[in-house]
Amino acid sequence: MQLLPDPVRRFAAWCAVLLLASGVAWVAIRICVELRTAVTPVLLALLGTALLRPLHRRLVRARVQRSLAAGLTCVAVVAVVGGAVYVVVTALVDSGAQILASLRHAARGIAEHFGAAGTSLDDLATNARELLGKFGGTAASGVISGVSVVGETIAVAVLALLLVFFFLRDSDRAVATVRAVAPPHSADTVEAMARRAYGAVEGFMRGTTFIALIDAFCITVGLLVLRVPGALGLGALVFVGAYIPYLGAFISGTVSVLVALADRGFVIAVWALGVVVAVQVLEGHVLQPVIQSRTVQMHPAVVLLALTAGAAVAGILGMLLAVPLTAAAFGIVHELQDRYAAPPPGTSPGSAGGPDS
Repeated sequence: MQLLPDPVRRFAAWCAVLLLASGVAWVAIRICVELRTAVTPVLLALLGTALLRPLHRRLVRARVQRSLAAGLTCVAVVAVVGGAVYVVVTALVDSGAQILASLRHAARGIAEHFGAAGTSLDDLATNARELLGKFGGTAASGVISGVSVVGETIAVAVLALLLVFFFLRDSDRAVATVRAVAPPHSADTVEAMARRAYGAVEGFMRGTTFIALIDAFCITVGLLVLRVPGALGLGALVFVGAYIPYLGAFISGTVSVLVALADRGFVIAVWALGVVVAVQVLEGHVLQPVIQSRTVQMHPAVVLLALTAGAAVAGILGMLLAVPLTAAAFGIVHELQDRYAAPPPGTSPGSAGGPDS
């Protein structure tokens, strides 16, 4: 005897499924947070592998031995990243003091025009000195923890680079490993899901890097034309910020406009704002649809929610990893939809299967 009608029982079943899935996801996230020292290099290495695999594939097709091709790829990455870091650091050292002075001047002007009593820069500096005197021990411990964070970051980067080498070298064994781990009756489905997820991450990394280069180049050229100080450093900030969608562009664009306002005046600041907005419009209406939409199909609201969740879980690192992980999840969902979605009316059930992989 059924005590509940069918709609209520279906609703209860869906609630149970959602609660179970949420519980599993929460436990997995907590485990990753507790083991972040080991999980973070793996995730970063997967992103690096997704970005570098086309280069490694070309070297292998050129009859370069796989281990040598992986080593050459890693050496090329170290050379490119090292050169980029050198250029960025040089630009920031040359123009960093000028940028900070411009920002300080802009903050002083904002405080004079809009600040309430007791909120001027002098008052803030006085309060900061008092706090520093009261909590000097805390500041010293913060410096020590900062040094440890730098050391941990270097260790994570080195470990991630080594993992990239192994992932590239042994990528041909990945499919066999996935099929060996998966249950025999669902090995094809698991392999297809893994391929779709990896393809989404690979497309996201390639597309984001290409878009970041275009954004940084256009904004740097615009700031150089407007003779805004620190244009190269601001362009480097735009490139780095592009890997955090929306929020990174907003922060780098705001800094660029404030520097232009403080050093070159209101008119040049308006022109700098126009350059930033024009580049963002170009990205949103041309670059994103053409480059990213083919591999990563996510609504902007989903991206913002993923960024918020990533920041809540792991701070800046979580924001960096949130979007590619969400792209991988969407790739898995799309693969399942392609395989198990109900066939349209008038078609045979056998024609509803997913694409061959």
